[in-house]
Amino acid sequence: MGSRTAGDNRQMTPGSPSPIGGGRSDPPLPTAEPSTAQILRANIVTRFNLILGALLVLILVIGPLQDALFGFVIVSNTAIGTLQELRARRTLRRLALLHAPSARVLRGGTLATVAVSEVATGDVLWLAAGDQVVADGRLEAANGLEVDESLVTGEADPRACGVGETLLAGSFVTAGGGRLRATAVGADCFAGQLTVEARRYQPVRSRLQRDINRFLTLVGWTMPPAAALLLASQLARHIGVAAAIRGAVAGTTGMVPQGLVLLTSLAFAIGAVRLATRGVLLEQLPALDGLARVDVLCFDKTGTLTEPELAVRQVTVLDPAAWSPRAASAMAGADPSPNPTLRALALAFPPDGETWRASSVIPFSSARRWSGAELCGHGAWVLGAPDVLLRRAAPAAAAAAAAAIPAGRAVLLAAGDGPLDPAQPPPGLRPVALIQLDERLRGDAAQVVAFLRAEGVTLKVLSGDHPAAVGAVAARVGLADARPVDAGTLPHEPAALGKAVEGHTVFGRVLPHQKQAIVRALRARGHVVAMSGDGVNDVLAVKDADFGIAMGSGAAATRAVAKVVLLRSEFQAVPQLLAESRRVIANIERVASLFITETLYSLLLAVAVAVGQLRYPFYPRHLTVISSLTIGIPAFLLALEPNRARPRPGFVSRVARRAVPGGIAAAAGTLGAFEIALHRGAPLGQARTVATCALFIVGMAVVVAHALPLTRLGAAVIAAMTGLMALILAVPPIRRGLALPLPPGSTFAITLIAPAAAVLLLVAVWWVLARPAPAAAAAAE
Repeated sequence: MGSRTAGDNRQMTPGSPSPIGGGRSDPPLPTAEPSTAQILRANIVTRFNLILGALLVLILVIGPLQDALFGFVIVSNTAIGTLQELRARRTLRRLALLHAPSARVLRGGTLATVAVSEVATGDVLWLAAGDQVVADGRLEAANGLEVDESLVTGEADPRACGVGETLLAGSFVTAGGGRLRATAVGADCFAGQLTVEARRYQPVRSRLQRDINRFLTLVGWTMPPAAALLLASQLARHIGVAAAIRGAVAGTTGMVPQGLVLLTSLAFAIGAVRLATRGVLLEQLPALDGLARVDVLCFDKTGTLTEPELAVRQVTVLDPAAWSPRAASAMAGADPSPNPTLRALALAFPPDGETWRASSVIPFSSARRWSGAELCGHGAWVLGAPDVLLRRAAPAAAAAAAAAIPAGRAVLLAAGDGPLDPAQPPPGLRPVALIQLDERLRGDAAQVVAFLRAEGVTLKVLSGDHPAAVGAVAARVGLADARPVDAGTLPHEPAALGKAVEGHTVFGRVLPHQKQAIVRALRARGHVVAMSGDGVNDVLAVKDADFGIAMGSGAAATRAVAKVVLLRSEFQAVPQLLAESRRVIANIERVASLFITETLYSLLLAVAVAVGQLRYPFYPRHLTVISSLTIGIPAFLLALEPNRARPRPGFVSRVARRAVPGGIAAAAGTLGAFEIALHRGAPLGQARTVATCALFIVGMAVVVAHALPLTRLGAAVIAAMTGLMALILAVPPIRRGLALPLPPGSTFAITLIAPAAAVLLLVAVWWVLARPAPAAAAAAE
């Protein structure tokens, strides 16, 4: 069984996902998810279940029933996998319902918030900056409305939209606001028609799952000839058809890595559920694999290092004759979708009885970095980044204003001549006041930064604010060694951009398309990049990152393209997300070699028996017991242990270095003990007991090696499995039921020399393989 959670199937144009259709614009739930029937089918109808089912039927026909114990393993694996996946789906769905996507709809003259799935043709949608358009429609009103359609059409630049124009679902509002009458919803939308096929449930495989599937494919090809060879050799010994089939079934069931894919799927599902309880919602379970491999995290300053809301700290009046608190109040109230800066101004300068009213408005956008309004009887006013607006001021006034710019975050309020133009601020700007804003640092920001750096994650702060302001905040969280860089000085060519970004940490004056370009450039240099954001200016970068992270309180458009949503909008959830993903992936790799060891020794034992024309040393029940004690139960428990190892390339080679020596040692030790017992005249039943104990000894040595360094859980697992094996041998009814008659003590002692020697040789081989190559050792020195 593998992870069968839906992936991101929202591709409109190459590299441009659009999360619409089916009534979903935010992604608390994956774009598609498996039904209960699909989960059942995916867990039950598998290649290995069919093989084991056929072998089970054979054993049930020829008997005895004790050899059908592996049938319980089939049923339990299937049941556990199915129930856990259903539980994970139910947990994520329940959590998602608390944060279900919604739209603001004007119905009967009243503005109401409804589920996106309830939006119908003819509804009037209320749009504001950061909203995603959830239906195709025609604009009935527009107030400085600007829309980015890159997620639908691939067009990179936002466009100004006016009354009568058509908007497509999947677009998002970058500035201003408006009213849209829906003409098509859900699958009838332009983008919905393109994604009907793409939105059907399809399993998504992580890199780790692909590596495991390569191994499973190899096993699938080698099993039939090995099983046929084993059956032929047993028939050639004239031991009877029933006995030959029992030996062949025992050898074949051991080759099937029954729990490997089960544990992979369980680990992903349990990880997702654990994260959900901490307010972290994954769009797809295999996304944990991608996050575990992240080595670069890009994030905006506001909403990540600092609280999203601002406060006015100080006002420096530059032109007392022109200054009026009403100008600041009017600018704050003019924008239909106020950002944190405008909300701070609204609190600091509440309207009074003589409020200045705006006749026209240019809303703020991250690309412009300023907003403007024509205030009736008072001319044109603009508010924005001082370095942008002062370029349109007289040199003397600009110099005086620049000298007064305070440290930290500040905006300039200025008056201008002439009509407003969205392309550029009006000429002849007269600086009126510098408004300094107070940013509150998140209480956990410094600890999170320290944790991520200690874990080997390179941090990149990408902010639209002035580099000095960004650098000051970065220094407060432990990035004092980072020299702020003005993004306006960065090269445009991707290779040169990647090289320039590689050597710096803090970037200011970063435009939305530059964030996207930086993410792409870092990925092109071989990094696995995560991007965390909450604003509409982060949408493109979050979408293009290997792993997009959105704040739950952020823009709907940002949440719609992210692979994970931090529902509580807490930056401290990022270390939890990283730690959980690395625990899942590292433990899957650790236990994978246990299952592969079992497959290899079963395969090698079958080939050796067939080539040597030997009697197969086990009944199916013997391998079921030993597999459970040395592989299944320990692997499941070890997969739950803490593990912060970062995934590295070379999964197959690392697993092979452990599994191949372990498989050879288990096969050699087992067959050696079995043949020694027969050679000393032990009955066949007692020789099988010796072989079973020999396999247990080598198997436990493999478990100990994989559990190092031993934790309390690891030591408890090893002690419990050893105790269970001792109990099986000590209780006569159990021993008789499993066909494990005890040999004389002297025979037992002598025959166990073979597994002991195999373990010693195995330890020596592992020690040699663990030593660094001479070149690597020299480099380390």
